This record gives sequence, structure tokens and C-alpha cells, in this order.
Amino acid sequence: MFELLSQVLRYIFIIIIYLFIFSILRLMYLDIRQMGKRGSSLDNSYLKVVNRLDSLSFKMQEYYVLGGLISLGRSSRNDIVIKDKFVSKNHLTIKEINGSFYLKDLHSANGTYLNGEIINPDEQFELSNGDKIGVGFIQFIFVENR
Repeated sequence: MFELLSQVLRYIFIIIIYLFIFSILRLMYLDIRQMGKRGSSLDNSYLKVVNRLDSLSFKMQEYYVLGGLISLGRSSRNDIVIKDKFVSKNHLTIKEINGSFYLKDLHSANGTYLNGEIINPDEQFELSNGDKIGVGFIQFIFVENR
């Protein structure tokens, strides 16, 4: 009886070790894939995070490359995910139209700030180089490279 229990526990332990190794390899793969996205040249316009990343209770990148339609919010379905409790699930969008970028608040609970002033969710605002965008406790600077 003891030998059977010992064998079963041994196999369970081996399975747990393999699952642990698999999860580490999966995380490494996701990090490498994310680095590939991040490294897609900063010749494009991007959002630079102003906050000190080590002071945040959640993980963020230093910058986010913009292009096409970018959604930002707390939900994992967004292109830029911010796990701040003051950020709505679908907070804002940034859309590129003919080389210009437009910011639109999606009726978020705490609002979106552009250069220190809350924006009207029924309008979209053209972004200029150096604009400051406030979302929850996060501050971004819009950097336009042309």
C-alpha cells in the first residue's frame, strides 16, 4: 500500500514540476513576443508613460506605439491595458486619420485629461506633440515623430 501511494505521489510531483517549467517557458515566450512589438521602431508616434513604473502596483510598458485605432482601458480586450482602479474598462481611443491622431473619451467614469483639463466625451481632440494625457493615476506624453 505504501509503495503504491509513494509511486502516485512521485508522479504527481513530476507533473507539478513539468507544469511549473511549462508556465515559466510560456511567460518567457510572452515577454519575448511583447519585446518584439515594443521594438517596432520609435519612428512612429507613441505614448510615453511619465509615472515612475516602479511606483505603480501594476505592470506597464515605458511607451506604447500608436497607429490605426488604439483602445485604452482596464479590460484585457484593449490594446493598452491599465489595471488602475480609476481607469474604466473601455476608457478612451486614439485614432490615426491622415497622419494625425485624435483622442476620444468613451464616457469613462473618471474622465480623461488633456493638458490638465477634462475633455468632453462627445468630442474628439487632435493631439499635438508634447500633449499630456491623464488617465486615472497615469500620465502619458504624446510624442509625434514625422
